[in-house]
Amino acid sequence: MIMGFLTLRNFLKIFIGRILLLNLFALLAVQGSALASVTGLQQMVGQMIMVGFQGNNTNSAGFVAVRDDIEAGRIGGVMYLRFNVSSLGNVEKMNAAFIAANDSLAPFIALDQEGGRVERLTKDVGFGEIPSAARIAATQNLRQAQDTYFAMASDLSDLRFNLNLGPVVDLNINPNNPIIARFQRSYGIDSNVVTSYATSFIDAHRQAGILSALKHFPGHGSSRADTHEGFVDISDYWQPEELAPYRNLIRAGKVDMVMMAHLFHERFSNADGAQLPASLSKSWIDGVLRNELGYNGVVISDDMEMGAITARFSMEEAIILAVEAGTDILLFSNTANYRPGLAKEISDILIAKAQVDPAFMARIEQSYGRIVRLKQNL
Repeated sequence: MIMGFLTLRNFLKIFIGRILLLNLFALLAVQGSALASVTGLQQMVGQMIMVGFQGNNTNSAGFVAVRDDIEAGRIGGVMYLRFNVSSLGNVEKMNAAFIAANDSLAPFIALDQEGGRVERLTKDVGFGEIPSAARIAATQNLRQAQDTYFAMASDLSDLRFNLNLGPVVDLNINPNNPIIARFQRSYGIDSNVVTSYATSFIDAHRQAGILSALKHFPGHGSSRADTHEGFVDISDYWQPEELAPYRNLIRAGKVDMVMMAHLFHERFSNADGAQLPASLSKSWIDGVLRNELGYNGVVISDDMEMGAITARFSMEEAIILAVEAGTDILLFSNTANYRPGLAKEISDILIAKAQVDPAFMARIEQSYGRIVRLKQNL
C-alpha cells in the first residue's frame, strides 16, 4: 500500500513537472514570437523613414549616426542638402558607406538635383551645371533634354546616388508663384509640354539606374504662397488640369515615386472637415492619386518639417495622419531642430500606434511592400 502511494506520488511529480515544462516552453515560444513580431515591425517602420543629416564627411558625428541607423534598420533612406557637400570625393565615400551599412535592403540615397537654382551638387564642388526646367524647355528639344539629363544622372550614379527627387511636374499657372515660377522650376503651363520634358528627365535617370519622384502633388504651380513658410490654401486657385502630367505619366508607366505637397484644398480635405494638407489627406492620396489616377506605387511626403506642417500639427499627429492617408515614406530633413535620435522618435510613434490599431498595422505592411518592390530596381 505504501509502495503504491509512493509510486503514485512520483508519477504525479513527473506528470506535473512535465506540464510545467511544457507551459514554460509555450510561454517562451509566445514571448519569442512577440519579440520576432516587434522586430519585424521595427524593420518595416524603418523602411518608411528618410532623414537628412548633419556633417559632410565620414568622420562627422551626424554621418556616423545616420550610417548606424541604416545598419540597424531604423531608417530606409537618407537625403542630402547642400551643406552635406564639401567635395564630390567625400560624397562618394559617404554614399559607399551608407550602401555598405545594409546589404540586405539598400537605402534610398536621395537629393534634389533639378537643375538651375535647386541643386545640392554645384559647380563650386566640380559638379556639372544643369539649366533650370524652364530654361531647358525654352532652349532644348526633347532629345537634347534627355541627353542633358542623362549626363547629370550618370554623374549622380557615379557618386552612388539612387534617387533624385524630381522632376517637377507643376504647371506654371501663376507667374508670381514664390516657390515654382520664381525659381524657374516648371517646364511650362501646357500639361503636354510638362509631360514630355518630365519623360525626358525620367528616362534619362532610368537609363543611368536612378529612380525619380514626381512633385509636388496635386500641383504647386497655381499656389500663392510657399509651404516652407506656412499654411497654403489652393482652394481658389488650383485647377484640375494640374493633375494631367501625373495621369499621363502614370498611364505611361513612368512613375517610380510621387511626392505629396503640403497644400490644402477645401474640397479634398477629409470628411470630418479638418483642414488637412494633401500630404495628410486620404481624399487626395487614396481618393485621387490611387483610385482616380490608378497609381499603385510609393508615395513620399515633402519635408515634414516645413511650416505648413509644423505650424498646425505636432510631430506625432502629422506622422499618424500621413500614414493613415496613404503616405509610404516620411521625409524629415532634420534641419528645424537637429537631433541624431530623430529616426527613433519617428519609429516609436509608428510602432506604438501599430500595436494598438490593426488598421494602422495593415497600412505599415502595405507601405513596406511597396517600398521593397521599388527597391528591387536599385
